[in-house]
This record gives sequence, C-alpha cells and structure tokens, in this order.
Amino acid sequence: MGGKKKPTLSQAEKAQRRREEEARRELRRRLERSEKRILDITPPDIKDEKVLSEIKRMNVITPFSIASRYEVRMSIAKQFLESLHKRGIIELVSKHRNLRIYRAK
Repeated sequence: MGGKKKPTLSQAEKAQRRREEEARRELRRRLERSEKRILDITPPDIKDEKVLSEIKRMNVITPFSIASRYEVRMSIAKQFLESLHKRGIIELVSKHRNLRIYRAK
C-alpha cells in the first residue's frame, strides 16, 4: 500500500537530463521541418555534356534519382527521362504504373 517510492538523486538527475535532451531533439526536428526547399521547375539541359556523362555513369536511373540529384520536382524528372528515352540516350528496363526504371545505353 505504500505507493511508488521516491527516486534517488542520481535517478532524478538522469531523468531530467533525458527530458532536456528530448526537448532539444524535438526543437531540432521542428526547425529542420520548417526549412523546406523550393524545388526547380526547369529540367537539366539535355545538351549539357556534364549532365549526360553523369547520367551515363548511373547504373539505374529512376525519376527519384534525377529529382534528388538535380533538385527538380518528380513530374519534371519524369518528363526529362521520357525525353532522354525518346532521343535514345537511355533505355527502358522496367515499367510499372507508378515507376519507370531506365538504364544508360
């Protein structure tokens, strides 16, 4: 019937440090979420040799890999890959409803 015992001083200090650390982590998470990047709506230049050489070195090319590397939106990356495919620079490996996987020729 005595109820919960009072924690020792070291236990209380550890619990307080954990709470403070968790509060700092939460503050960092909130700040990171608020710094949202604005993505470009212009695709990389198809005629740029640097871009083409980077793409040819990639083993697997997906819209996400292009969008993350060149900081463009996914829709722009999909259009960019489709235009590269039409020009014959890359070839389609697998096609699904949501995802297309390409490979450099």
